[in-house]
Amino acid sequence: MLAVTGVSRSFGGVYAVRDVSLSVADGEVCGIIGPNGAGKSTLFNLITGHLTADRGEISFLGHRVDRLAPHRRARLGMSIVFQAARVFRGMTVRENVMVGMHGRTSAGFVSAALRLPRHRHDEREIAAQASSALERVGLSDWADRPADRLPIGQQRALQLARALCARPRLLLLDEPASGLRGQERERLAALVEELRAGGLTILLIEHDVGFVTRLADRLVVLDLGQVIADGPPAEVRADPLVLAAYLGQAS
Repeated sequence: MLAVTGVSRSFGGVYAVRDVSLSVADGEVCGIIGPNGAGKSTLFNLITGHLTADRGEISFLGHRVDRLAPHRRARLGMSIVFQAARVFRGMTVRENVMVGMHGRTSAGFVSAALRLPRHRHDEREIAAQASSALERVGLSDWADRPADRLPIGQQRALQLARALCARPRLLLLDEPASGLRGQERERLAALVEELRAGGLTILLIEHDVGFVTRLADRLVVLDLGQVIADGPPAEVRADPLVLAAYLGQAS
């Protein structure tokens, strides 16, 4: 589903990502781990188009996308949940989630302005999808509350609901468990497992090695912007380079 080939990106002459290659199969949960400054978030931003690679190629569903704008990649089926909670202020939780469907609607400006039948049909469809996504992440009771008043854990859940509302083929999660408490983390883990069982492909950055190991089919380890290991979690955790670069520091 996703192929990253020889991708590099530097800032001021210093490489954040250097000659990175990886692939993600359809229906796979792939975890990306590594110490702080390893280049994980930079790689995510290159995949989604929020940064442009200096060189290399990125293909999604068989199409080269590394020169496409983020919104065009999103329309192809990429959704990202950022590490920092981002909500639209002045809107309810439900309205925030409905935004995730904007790229899937067929009604244009005139139809919306005149509230023509196509627009009303789209609005009903969007509202139903938003309600379903909110139920999946446990936010149904918060649907009509102002989004910016949610606690941080619920704001993260809102972002995930918005991403799911876009009906992605590939879901990218950047540190989704950061700042979550025990029960919230368990709910997130259960949801990721449910999404994988439903066939959704997931690329996951996470500092909590135990959390990501539990969920991932495969781990890719970055250190100083380069891939130092790629394989099943048990093999990766036993790799001497990984132990030296990351896991040994964390345990």
